[in-house]
Amino acid sequence: MTNHKMPRRRFLAGAASSAIASVLLHQNASRAANPPNIVFFLSDDQNYRTMSSYGGKVIATPHMDRIANEGAMFLNAFVTNSLCCPSRASFMTGLYSHTHGVKRNNALSSSQKVFTDYLHAAGYQTCFIGKWHMEGTPPQFDFWLGFSGQGDYENPQLLDFNGQLVQETGHMTDLLGDRAITYLKQYRKGPFCLFVWDKAPHRPWTPAPRYENALTDVTIPEPPTFNTDYSGKPEAVRNTDMQVETAKPPKTFQEWMKDYYRTLLSWDENIGRVLNTLDELGLTEDTIVIHSSDNGFFMGEQGFFDKRLMYEPSIRVPLVFRYPRMVQPGLKISEMVLNVDVAPTLLDIVGLPLPDDMHGSSFKPLLEQQNVPWRSSFLYEYYDYPASHKVKPHRGVRTQQWKYIHFFEEPQEFELYALTFDPDETNNLYANPYYNDVVAEMRRELERLRRETNDPDLVI
Repeated sequence: MTNHKMPRRRFLAGAASSAIASVLLHQNASRAANPPNIVFFLSDDQNYRTMSSYGGKVIATPHMDRIANEGAMFLNAFVTNSLCCPSRASFMTGLYSHTHGVKRNNALSSSQKVFTDYLHAAGYQTCFIGKWHMEGTPPQFDFWLGFSGQGDYENPQLLDFNGQLVQETGHMTDLLGDRAITYLKQYRKGPFCLFVWDKAPHRPWTPAPRYENALTDVTIPEPPTFNTDYSGKPEAVRNTDMQVETAKPPKTFQEWMKDYYRTLLSWDENIGRVLNTLDELGLTEDTIVIHSSDNGFFMGEQGFFDKRLMYEPSIRVPLVFRYPRMVQPGLKISEMVLNVDVAPTLLDIVGLPLPDDMHGSSFKPLLEQQNVPWRSSFLYEYYDYPASHKVKPHRGVRTQQWKYIHFFEEPQEFELYALTFDPDETNNLYANPYYNDVVAEMRRELERLRRETNDPDLVI
């Protein structure tokens, strides 16, 4: 990302435009007199099982859990491309990679609409703090406090509120938390949409100094598939470069897993600091708070680290959502929701019309506990090859019961898993003739979903 010397600010042109936007918001928003603020937390490479709410046992995550306990927790949340930039672009656009164009860790086109464009036109102030990662010119925010590329955990360079690049002293996660609190106390104008997108727990797994010795006496259990021999797996899986022993810097499983968790401790702590600030300012009731991750992460499952493959640890993400004026505390939602659903949902709750071209669906009715038709399958896609980790391009379909994966470059290979009785995805059923009908059905569903999302690579 280009370093900007001036703050990225954009205001509606003229009093007339502001008045029109205000009327539009008043007419459309379900609570026009008090339109909701938005705080969007996003971690990087967070396996959903690291959260206590999702059954995590290694660390406590009381502040992430607070969002779930005071709002809704999605039990089946997924990304549509398990790679940082493509997923972030999907959160922002409501589109699949094959449409928004971020198929690898590359730039989002400056001409591509993102959901904050619609919020801004309706009178929202927007502030982005943290890791954007997509190179090139970012969307227009009133305040842009980002950093270049992956950034550094220790003593990073960050943009300040004057648009100046500043050499900071401290840990990245704490500094981002500081900026979020400063924004809320000094710079916000309501309604506002605040992004706090952290680097944690992305490699190199560098914890804040106060957590360096956490978990010293803890032994983290290896997952059941840690010592797999990849029996029945395609060569495309066998030949990936994600085996735990290849993780860099070289560390044992226990060492890197503990550092992975340690980086999450400061992230959870800073989420708590921001939530407490909302409380202090009297903003809690009128603020949507969402927390998720740009993708999941292998924590030794299948002997892997990283993400990319269409296996559950890679594509599942935590997703918790709090809005006291709408969402019943402690709500658990089992429907399959996707990163492309977040943009239309936020626009829907605000009361703005949804763009016709968005692939995602608003899950507002699920938050309101309405009995509505919902998806029974979703499309996954991955393109970043050749690149680090050597994961070949593939597409697939996931239903509640089945997962079908197609490595579509020659030599083509396939996988089929029965998730109901093989949740660890150990037994590839694709070559078993007994499941030919299932394979045929999943192939048809894959084509249908690609048609539905206007995949330009679909050959009829």
